[in-house]
Amino acid sequence: MVWDRAPGRKRSTARGGVLGCFAAAALTWLALSVGIDAGYRPTSRGATRTSGAAVLDATAGVTPPAAGAVPAARRVPSVPVPRVRAQAAIILDPVTGETLWERNSRDVRPIASITKVMTVMLFLEQQPDLSRQVVISRRDVRRASTTYLRRGERVTLRDLVHLALVASDNAAARALARVSPWGTKRFIVRMNAEAAELGLQQTRFTDPSGLDEGNVSSAYEVARLIAEASERPQVSQVMRKRSYRIRTSRRARTIRSTNKLLGGRVDVMAGKTGYIDLAGYCLATLVQLDDERAVSVVVLGARSNSGRFAEARRLVNWLSTQASVLLTSAAE
Repeated sequence: MVWDRAPGRKRSTARGGVLGCFAAAALTWLALSVGIDAGYRPTSRGATRTSGAAVLDATAGVTPPAAGAVPAARRVPSVPVPRVRAQAAIILDPVTGETLWERNSRDVRPIASITKVMTVMLFLEQQPDLSRQVVISRRDVRRASTTYLRRGERVTLRDLVHLALVASDNAAARALARVSPWGTKRFIVRMNAEAAELGLQQTRFTDPSGLDEGNVSSAYEVARLIAEASERPQVSQVMRKRSYRIRTSRRARTIRSTNKLLGGRVDVMAGKTGYIDLAGYCLATLVQLDDERAVSVVVLGARSNSGRFAEARRLVNWLSTQASVLLTSAAE
């Protein structure tokens, strides 16, 4: 999947077999009945409203029987709302652009270290020599909160990229922006320009690490951002690593991913965590389902570190099991 660089437009390079195509088409038909919380404008007719979230409705869009015809009796299975306590969340089909489930997905919120996805995407667009070594500065590590780096160490750009995406290292993200062709301030300007080109109208960046609460977006736009990142191999391959060994001028050590979905039952194609006090615990991920379709799953403002992963798994399981019930019912 690749989104066109203009608001509201998209194109895709989705892959999958006949089964995947059928399932995607059927699920897209079902998604036309997505209902939205009060205050959010529905995107289609036949929506079902529920308390707290939008769900798929198997009866929406069904053509009524002709006059005098006797409708066939058919029991439509009920689909319970996923149990999610995060402040905002979404399941987005990045190929069709359909929202398959959402909760407060258009609310603008701090996104913390999910910011680093844009930082690395923009940095790598310049095709830098990743074997180049840079020296970590005092400004890089000052109040960095999470970092494995020390002032005066020399480290390659490749290791900085891995530190930023795998270990969510704040000093690494700052160093990437600082040594970019634009310097830190102009790099942030470019981050916002890149967001605008991708049609992310609710997304704003104020620093490259995500520590600043001014880095904001919505669950919907974060879902689009992580889908875009998944189409860039240099970015997505790093985000799929559970661990990585870095070597600075002073020492070597193994860093481990902050994304606890990796290595589990969920097939993660890309993902990034984030946390600051105002944002809560956040997760953006692109996962591949059993039928080879990929969906973006975003959880913003979860109550705990483990909670964000539990809720993401819950959403994936809901889509895989409950939505399959609707697909079977629709096919019958």
